[in-house]
Amino acid sequence: MSRLRILIPLLALMALSACSVVPSPSFPREHNVNLDRFMGPWYVIAHIPPSKTKNAYNEIERYTRGQGNTIHVKFTYREGGFNGKQHTMTPTGTVIDGTGNAVWAMHFYHVLRLQYVISYVSPNYDSTIIARDKRDYVWIMARTPHISDKRYQALVQRVKDLGYDTSKLRKVPQQPLSERNDL
Repeated sequence: MSRLRILIPLLALMALSACSVVPSPSFPREHNVNLDRFMGPWYVIAHIPPSKTKNAYNEIERYTRGQGNTIHVKFTYREGGFNGKQHTMTPTGTVIDGTGNAVWAMHFYHVLRLQYVISYVSPNYDSTIIARDKRDYVWIMARTPHISDKRYQALVQRVKDLGYDTSKLRKVPQQPLSERNDL
């Protein structure tokens, strides 16, 4: 009986992770993402976060190309403050064929597979919005740790236009590059 208590949740998790990561056709996404330009570091400016990063500081996502459709990700943040404990996650992204490189399956812990949609990337690839069609999590990211208020408000409006409750957005505290020791 105790094996069933372990096996049933594990099977449920595996079934959920196998669900399609492709968003509904009406969900806004970029149609032609240049992966080489998208690679590199992105600073999380604001997010509606998963509970694990609800108190994160200095969040950075770093992307590098792997073999084929694989993207290597290194996600770092500090817990609770600029001097808080640094955490690192290394999920693997898989670009879904036929999506213009805008939809990825993000693999965590070898069994969990989550939707990752590049809903917007600026023409010069200096800001982006990563979203999910469940409208549960969203990330506003930029190539620098700080952006102008005008640019931030424009990106928040885009998030609102995606159907998110923007009152749930949390601005992520980011130190200036000259003060960081996590790069």
